[in-house]
Amino acid sequence: MTTATAMAQALASGEATSAQLVTAAIDRARQPDSAAVMITVTGERARYQAQASDLRASRGARRSRLDGVPIAWKDVFDVQGTVTTCGSASHLHDEPAVVDSHLVRRVHNSGLVTIGKTNLSEFAFSGLGINLCFGTPANPLDPELITGGSSSGSAVAVARGIVTLAVGTDTSGSVRVPAALCGIVGYRASPGRYGPHDFAPLSATLDSVGVFATTVEDLAALDRVLLPTRPRRRPLPLRFVVPAGEWSQDTTAEIADDIDVAVAELRAAGADVQFRHLPSLSTAQSLMDDIGTIVGAEAYRLHRHRLDSTMPIEPATRRRLESNTHTADSIGPVYAAMSALRAEFAADLDDATLLCPTVRRMPPRAADLQSDADWYDSANAAVLRTTMVLSYLGSCGITLPAPAVRPGPRTGILLSRPSDDDMALLDCAAWVQRVTNPTIGKSPTPPPHP
Repeated sequence: MTTATAMAQALASGEATSAQLVTAAIDRARQPDSAAVMITVTGERARYQAQASDLRASRGARRSRLDGVPIAWKDVFDVQGTVTTCGSASHLHDEPAVVDSHLVRRVHNSGLVTIGKTNLSEFAFSGLGINLCFGTPANPLDPELITGGSSSGSAVAVARGIVTLAVGTDTSGSVRVPAALCGIVGYRASPGRYGPHDFAPLSATLDSVGVFATTVEDLAALDRVLLPTRPRRRPLPLRFVVPAGEWSQDTTAEIADDIDVAVAELRAAGADVQFRHLPSLSTAQSLMDDIGTIVGAEAYRLHRHRLDSTMPIEPATRRRLESNTHTADSIGPVYAAMSALRAEFAADLDDATLLCPTVRRMPPRAADLQSDADWYDSANAAVLRTTMVLSYLGSCGITLPAPAVRPGPRTGILLSRPSDDDMALLDCAAWVQRVTNPTIGKSPTPPPHP
């Protein structure tokens, strides 16, 4: 599978042009089986941007390492001249965006080429990836299974090779979950890492930008483009904590085996891996179980007007909004405890990296969920249970494909660190990927030191 880094090298050496890469990406995006993956293909603008990139290359004036590489965006970001649908029929007839979102502009100013916008769960308010208006993207590992959501189209666009980089958003797991279920890498950045959020919100408190790729090296390359300044690296101890309790024990046998294999491989490569209880994690989960979630409360406040209007919304979206009718009034203690619990979470980890399954069950069949509303709703809660509590604790996180120890679909190994510790997370994840998936890189070496 081609990577963004490999594309960048081909562009830098003159082995390929941006026009060639972008034309191929547009062709893949317009294939009939990509119809549910892409909501909009911006072919004309992409070809113009590619031509401009090739002209810069001919003059030795490339704007960044990734100048000329194609990229796609979850359809909650404004791209000039396109309607931002948020995956909902209720926005189909909105006016096109007048300007790009600031993050889209920053990427374009670094030379990357937008080929279009990707599908998602309606309003980004589901972890399953099902969409009744624009179609449900097929899981590349098994077309009958859910992709996970909400950033389903972005995950599938990378997993199928339409693009090598795609941007999503992650509030409760909307990048980490679909990346895990589609067998690729997904990164939830710390909220605000790339500046103020001007994409369509779901929960202003917990929304964050996320990126899909096939390697951590590609994530780091885009991160370097998006950050105006680079924080200084520091020595990173190869210490991991697998949380005791439901996060590692309430899993299917296949996923438990994946974690056991990953732990054995990391220990063999020299890492210290401990299994222990994290009080902050248990307290946060109990608080949300007893009272409700910030995401549910803020999504209800944002979209409650739709419950009493003629705007078309999906039945599952309506059920989830209605289930949070009273959460908005009772959620105060969850907000009040958040800051202290985030500090406690960092102290509990003691500079180790949290390691656990991204999801705890193998993905169900999409058709089965659509025929059973109760199963649909319980599956949605289950697929987000781990990632949602880590979002509440402010964690940045990267999901990596589980070691290839069995045939068929795989899920992910989730690495998480406290908020704003993204550089350490990226370094750690790169090392872990080299250990657990050695075919994608060189033999494991320690993360870089200052």
